[in-house]
Amino acid sequence: MSGPPSLAEAAGACLGGGTDAAVTATTVRAAVAAVVRAGDLHLDLLGQIPSSEVGRKSSRRDLVTAADVGAERLIVEQLRGLGDGAAIEAEEETSDEVSEGLRWFLDPLDGTVNFVHCIPNFSVSLALYRGPVPIFGVVHAPRLGETFVAAAGAGAWLLEAGRAAQRLVTSSTSDLSEAILATGFPYRRGELKNSNLENFGRFFYDVRGLRRLGSAALDLAYVAAGRLDGFWELHLSPFDVAAGALLVREAGGVVEDLAGGEDWLRGGEILACAPGLRDPMSTRLER
Repeated sequence: MSGPPSLAEAAGACLGGGTDAAVTATTVRAAVAAVVRAGDLHLDLLGQIPSSEVGRKSSRRDLVTAADVGAERLIVEQLRGLGDGAAIEAEEETSDEVSEGLRWFLDPLDGTVNFVHCIPNFSVSLALYRGPVPIFGVVHAPRLGETFVAAAGAGAWLLEAGRAAQRLVTSSTSDLSEAILATGFPYRRGELKNSNLENFGRFFYDVRGLRRLGSAALDLAYVAAGRLDGFWELHLSPFDVAAGALLVREAGGVVEDLAGGEDWLRGGEILACAPGLRDPMSTRLER
């Protein structure tokens, strides 16, 4: 008797009805299997990397580890093997020339600071775009045992081992007093024009709660799941938001830049929320 389907098989079954021909069941299964393997690598290394082997990038807060680099190499190898000609843009080592064709956006370990401190809120984020349009995304949180997947026209889903797939819908909240919001702050805070602290203060007294979870990809997945009612952040990279933005949109939520436009992928800023919070949030946020 066969066992329960793997996460990769479950994702392929959920997303088979997508609207873009590039998002085949084979592609979905391969992508999800790759991020799950990367997540397994994270768990193997969790708590095992000496502080002397934790590197710094843009600032003393911007960390990189063998888990980041190893996971990226593993996933890139798998994606190249698909033979679809898609470019790859990842956080650590891989950045193919920008084109209008298919392109993978990869954050091999979103929430490295959490990972280094053994806080479970870290994830792998992978998305496939056709030009500026998201067509597939997956956010995998290995320590939490959750995998979020979406494809254009096929909805957003939560997958957990041994459980039926759950379709995601954003919250119905329209009142800030009932909202849980999340955000993040740049590594180089104090050096940038807007460190987001003032935006944080504009919501502080009026919302039910504010969270800073440390992984933008997971924040967006939680908005899609209705756990968070809204999320905003500045000074982000495309691989931080590429997968999560599709999750939110496929779950019925709003995704835009802080000016209300579509420059959220490469513009460095994003607002993602339940539809009823779009106006209450956007009117308070400054770029």
